[in-house]
Amino acid sequence: MMIAYAVFWIWAAISPTNRTQWFFENMLVVAFLLALVFTYRKYRFTNTSYACMFIFLCFHTYAAHYTYDQTPFDLWLKAAYHTRRSYFDRVVHFLFGLLWTYPIRELLLRFTTLRKFWTYVIPVAFNFAFSALFEIMEMAVAMVGGQPGQDYLGLQGDIYDTQKDMGLGLAGAMVAAAILADVIRARARQASQRK
Repeated sequence: MMIAYAVFWIWAAISPTNRTQWFFENMLVVAFLLALVFTYRKYRFTNTSYACMFIFLCFHTYAAHYTYDQTPFDLWLKAAYHTRRSYFDRVVHFLFGLLWTYPIRELLLRFTTLRKFWTYVIPVAFNFAFSALFEIMEMAVAMVGGQPGQDYLGLQGDIYDTQKDMGLGLAGAMVAAAILADVIRARARQASQRK
């Protein structure tokens, strides 16, 4: 997955639509990947967690290449349905919550004594908090970055863009937690029936 993502990232780094926005979008990605590489010997996630991270990073990298409001998906959507804003951005915020809940829960199970209810609630809360932190970071970049920073913020005329983005991250995390809880309950029932 790392090799596939590296190839995809290199493709996305070649002639992005807006180099400044691409740079802003990739600062956290590079820091995160370096952290994964340097901690790999001490801590390895499960393949499921790596797959979740890989899928999310691919969506994010695709959007960073085109800018979130100019992806081919959004251009098609705007032409076909006469929408005024980019919705790919909304999809990625939802996927953030959906796909990061599993790896966060895995970390909690491995490094804390928390179990049951809290291993679902805390990943949801973490995703919501990180969504809020990301929106604050976007605001800071917009404040100091001039016009490129304003473009990076990407409100697209929606004064509630920030709140909607955070809400979608929360919704994705809640869906993921509910699915995880259901799958784990089903496995527990199957295990008890076998006994």
